[in-house]
Amino acid sequence: MFDELANLVAYQWLGLNADSHAGAALHFFVMDTTKIFVMLVIIIYVMGLLRALLSPEKVREYVRGKPQWLARTLAILLGAITPFCSCSSVPLFIGFVEAGIPLGVTFSFLIASPMINEVAVVILLGILGWELTAMYVAAGLVVAYIGGVIMQHFKPERWVEEYVWKIQMGEANLAEVDTSLRGRHTYAWGEVKEILRRLWKWIIAGIAVGAVFHGYVPEGWVTEHLGGKDNWLAVPGAVLLGVPLYSNATGVIPVAEAMLGKGVAIGTTLAFMMSIAALSLPEMIILRKVIKWPALALYASVLAVAFTLVGWGFNVINL
Repeated sequence: MFDELANLVAYQWLGLNADSHAGAALHFFVMDTTKIFVMLVIIIYVMGLLRALLSPEKVREYVRGKPQWLARTLAILLGAITPFCSCSSVPLFIGFVEAGIPLGVTFSFLIASPMINEVAVVILLGILGWELTAMYVAAGLVVAYIGGVIMQHFKPERWVEEYVWKIQMGEANLAEVDTSLRGRHTYAWGEVKEILRRLWKWIIAGIAVGAVFHGYVPEGWVTEHLGGKDNWLAVPGAVLLGVPLYSNATGVIPVAEAMLGKGVAIGTTLAFMMSIAALSLPEMIILRKVIKWPALALYASVLAVAFTLVGWGFNVINL
């Protein structure tokens, strides 16, 4: 549906060539803008329905009753079974923070959700085999767990935007939610309008940056400059290059297959995949509306280092 709409706008209405830079960029922009906003509306609405039934206080008390390791494990498993890209995971992240779930646990979810999902795993199995798929999933789970632990160590709650705490603590003068069917719908739709009002400009800006890179950075340049397994700088370079190239784990698998086919080392390719899926610029832009710059910089640094270490490790193993 989204691809057809993008084809209609870019190639039929505007008459752009599908092989041109402008055509590819505009197609990407239209497709991802419609897809992300549709997914955001659905996800925020569903979360709103759930939050209308389960108050933040109840969620907070439930999580407080669990050991940190168990709460973090549950968050990672939830992230792994939800097929969301990084941008569409952010509304869930916001809901977790507003519900008072420890921020380190919430960051574990945010790392796992875009990197690992059942759709990506099935496609990886068919393209790369079970050994590489198992190692990719294991690496993603480890990064999510350890990344959340590291984030928690720095007490990132002090860097959460004040309006989030006001919502959590009930200081925003929010009326008691009507739990009738009509009341839950009204509350959920209000959540959709409020969150999109705060985020829509940043989402558009992030997608636009990704579209420019998608349309104007040649694939041949990417594969040529990422080098083989002996090029140690190729892995951190791949991580940095993946930041603006927004996609999800499923969407980037064909690119990874092409890179492997052209001789790019496996660790470099997986680091590139992880960076695109979990460290995208649109996600950073959206997260900035929830957490302050120190937390955002720490989050990005932890993931960049983790993905680089994973990439080097895979290159050394040399599957």
